Amino acid sequence: MLQYFAKQERIYPKRVWGRYRKLKWAAMIVTLGIYYLAPFIRWDRGPTAPDQAILIDLNNARAYWFWIEIWPQEVYYITGILILAAIGLFFVTSLLGRVWCGYTCPQTVWTDLFVWVERIFQGDRNARKKLREGPWTWEKIYKLGLTHFVWLVIAWCTAGSFVLYFNDAPTLVRSFFEFDVSPTVLTFIIGLTFSTYLMAGFAREQVCTYMCPYARFQSAMFDNDTLIIGYDERRGEPRGKLKKGEQQAGHGDCIDCSLCVQVCPMGIDIRQGLQMECIACGLCVDACNNVMEKINKPKGLIRYDTENHMRSLTRGKETQFKFIRPRTIYYSCVIAIVGGIMLYGLITRAPLDIAVLHDRNPVFVQLSSGEIRNGYVLKIQNKTHEHRTYQLSLEGLDNADIDVKAAGDASKDKLYVPADSVGSYHFYVHADVEAGPPRDITFTLKDGEITDTYESVFITRKDR
Repeated sequence: MLQYFAKQERIYPKRVWGRYRKLKWAAMIVTLGIYYLAPFIRWDRGPTAPDQAILIDLNNARAYWFWIEIWPQEVYYITGILILAAIGLFFVTSLLGRVWCGYTCPQTVWTDLFVWVERIFQGDRNARKKLREGPWTWEKIYKLGLTHFVWLVIAWCTAGSFVLYFNDAPTLVRSFFEFDVSPTVLTFIIGLTFSTYLMAGFAREQVCTYMCPYARFQSAMFDNDTLIIGYDERRGEPRGKLKKGEQQAGHGDCIDCSLCVQVCPMGIDIRQGLQMECIACGLCVDACNNVMEKINKPKGLIRYDTENHMRSLTRGKETQFKFIRPRTIYYSCVIAIVGGIMLYGLITRAPLDIAVLHDRNPVFVQLSSGEIRNGYVLKIQNKTHEHRTYQLSLEGLDNADIDVKAAGDASKDKLYVPADSVGSYHFYVHADVEAGPPRDITFTLKDGEITDTYESVFITRKDR
């Protein structure tokens, strides 16, 4: 059965220059600049909190993004971010096709960077192909060795930058130079270095075709008004070679030079129609436009266009790009709703959160004085970056007293909780009440204008 399977052919993208290649370079510089430099941005949160603007602090179970701080109990914000990212991607895809894949996807960005390094040391398409397929010589060893060395350096920097988002960046960088890196951090860096080197240096387009699920369901977001890369068969067919000094009589504008195929990082022929592998990078557009300019033909034989517009041109009509469509309205509404809920949650986010847990055994105790006593555990989340002392009060139970069981001088009026931490206190509530059904009570914790309440019960008898 093996004779029915062909080995994956290596793709050697040819260098091309044009509007979309420049746009890809700009996107690469911006995205890589943000990725490598963002961990070093400082943000003052006070003396008790880290000053790294973007940080996932696993040791203290916190996530920081400039002025936003997320606690473990607020993981729903992460869910909201993921929903916004997914729906935002669907929204952009419904309008502009797979521009995310072509310009800002990490796999595309690092593959572009690796191909650029490869081109520096090994030359353009034909030179790289000849070197790769030729015999092992000193020149081949030298050029391939330099290429892979630079790839590993880039992969190492990429992995190191990723780890910086989980540690204080200047401290970790300094520890590298002092050879004082923990085994855990070093293991993560080595693993991420290898994966980056493998994905961007070898797997490349196979990641997009076989590993990424987005290519499989992208068509679900497309409609006839989605901007895609297309080949104008009306202009281009029938194809014919153009010889020097001859006119292109009886043929379309396509001279079958195959440059659109040679520059494609996915190795596809866009003239065969839109394909699953197409990442909408626009390099084939640049290549074709350059050829059209040389043979004095109008640009746009291969271009970004919509199905409706292409069909209208065959009928001699002109249609406008429709931004507002049913699917874009649906996506916009979801983004607005989820974004609005998250924004409201952040604006109204309380700096104090408490929880009161009733003791389970025993649920109550009758003292020798006749009073009934219930035990509770108070959890105080101080979300501010200042040390605070809170006061605890009780409503719903007459003549009740609160007795805090803690070391030192802690009392119901002196519940100390350090900045950006959780405090826990065990206390008793006792009152001279008759046995009866559970009484609804409300605990109030406050420090100045910062207040939070929690509803609980006071039990006076066992239910049978």
